[in-house]
Amino acid sequence: MVALHPLSQTHPIQEGDRRARAALVRVVLIAGLAFAILLGLGWGAAGDTDVLGALAAGLGWGEASLRDMTIVWDIRMPRVLTATLVGAALAVSGAVMQGLFRNPLADPGLVGVSAGAGFGAVAAIVLGGFLPAAVASMTSIYLVPFAAFLGGWASTLILYRIATRGGQTSVATMLLAGIAMGALTGALTGLIVYKADDSQLRDLTFWGMGSVAGATWHKIMIAGPIIALTLFTAPFLARSLDALALGEPVAHHMGIDTQKMKRIAIISVAASVGASVAITGGIGFVGIVVPHLLRLLQGPEHRNLLPNAALLGAVVVLLADMVSRVVVAPAELPIGIVTACLGGPFFLWILLKNRSLLEA
Repeated sequence: MVALHPLSQTHPIQEGDRRARAALVRVVLIAGLAFAILLGLGWGAAGDTDVLGALAAGLGWGEASLRDMTIVWDIRMPRVLTATLVGAALAVSGAVMQGLFRNPLADPGLVGVSAGAGFGAVAAIVLGGFLPAAVASMTSIYLVPFAAFLGGWASTLILYRIATRGGQTSVATMLLAGIAMGALTGALTGLIVYKADDSQLRDLTFWGMGSVAGATWHKIMIAGPIIALTLFTAPFLARSLDALALGEPVAHHMGIDTQKMKRIAIISVAASVGASVAITGGIGFVGIVVPHLLRLLQGPEHRNLLPNAALLGAVVVLLADMVSRVVVAPAELPIGIVTACLGGPFFLWILLKNRSLLEA
């Protein structure tokens, strides 16, 4: 059983240094995000592109060739915005879940949204062919994202109901139930995959690895508002998450409605991660690595951690996407492979550094 130790015990940064460090980190991350966005807009197989000219022309400040406008605004901009939104969503969701569970090893997948979304997507890919032709033609573009989002929400609501008793939600019960839910949805997913043909298996494989290559303005218009709303909501949880790090009884005596906070946090994470997984597939380790790295750099206060996690998460996914474009060029490597290769060793280091968390 994983012990739920306050996160603040593992961060020796002095209180007086934290605010200054967090401000410095934020400035660096804002500059890094701007650079990564420009790099992402200029990076691609199309060769030289006048990115600044196309951006200015799109804003009505000049003229650019039709080729550059198409490449920048129709191909690369949706991809860059998707990577930015998804990276921010996964990182903030990870920070919220780690604060809720009071454990730096917590992950957004603990609320069941990732496993449920995966089950929904697999079901849509394999069983979508059984839909009536008229329905299939109308939903062919959005069927998999919608099914993934619906699956993530359904599994999260079931998990929340299991963990809630007498009007109180137990995070320990949610942790154990999340493991069981993941195993169950994994088994159901396996049953469906067993019936898939070769073409469907290929689609399932690449969807599970995650990619922003299929980003479009339509997907951003659907998932973007959901992610943006949850990112806007997250900072309002900062004070409650800081208080919860001292224990639920202390948080309650500080005037925090812990049950309401848990409900908002779980719903926000489910919506944010569900929307992200729906449009990009599975992208792992961002929700674990980014918040923990920031805690090492600036301390655990969520008022600074949450906005900086959004910035760093966006930068990480943007850079991972650029790496995925060049490693096996002219083909593209799924972005989930890149984040796993980078995040896996870091996660092992986290485990070794926090070995005491596993001794209860």
